[in-house]
Amino acid sequence: MTVTTHSPEQTRRLGRFIGGLAQGNDLYLLKGNLGTGKTHLVQGIAFGLGIREYACSPSYMIAREYHGRLALYHLDLYRLDHIEEITDLGLDEYFRADAVCAIEWAEKGSGVLPQDNLTIELQHLPGDVREINFLPRGIRYDNLATAIMNALAQDREITWKLA
Repeated sequence: MTVTTHSPEQTRRLGRFIGGLAQGNDLYLLKGNLGTGKTHLVQGIAFGLGIREYACSPSYMIAREYHGRLALYHLDLYRLDHIEEITDLGLDEYFRADAVCAIEWAEKGSGVLPQDNLTIELQHLPGDVREINFLPRGIRYDNLATAIMNALAQDREITWKLA
C-alpha cells in the first residue's frame, strides 16, 4: 500500500489514523532519508493515541516516552553506527502490551528487531510531497494496513492517493 501526502499536516493526519488504530505491542519501523517526514508521522501517531504532548525527534536522546491511551516509545537509531550499540539499548523493554513503539532509522537495527512489524518507508518527492509505502509483516499488520486503507477511503478532508 502506498499513500501520497502533500504537506506535513497531511503526513501527521495519516499518523493520526495509525495511532487511532494502534494496539498494544504494535511496532512501526520507519525508514527514509533526512527530511522525509518520519517525525511528522510519529507526531500524528502520538495525537491518534490521545497524547497531547508534541512528539519531538529523539535523535539526541535516542528514546522518548509519551503517555496517552497507550504509551508511545519513540526511538531514533540515527546516531548509532554499530549493531552492538543497538542491542545494548535493551529494545525488548520497549515492546510491551501497554505500549506502541515507533523506531526511526530502523534499517540500522535490521536483524535485531522483531520480524512482525509494520515497516513504513518514506520518500521525499518535489515540493512537500511524500510517498509513504506500508510493508506489513505478520497477520496483525496485514489487518492494520487494511484498516488504515479503509479509514483513508472514508476521509473527506484530504485527498489521498492509494496505489
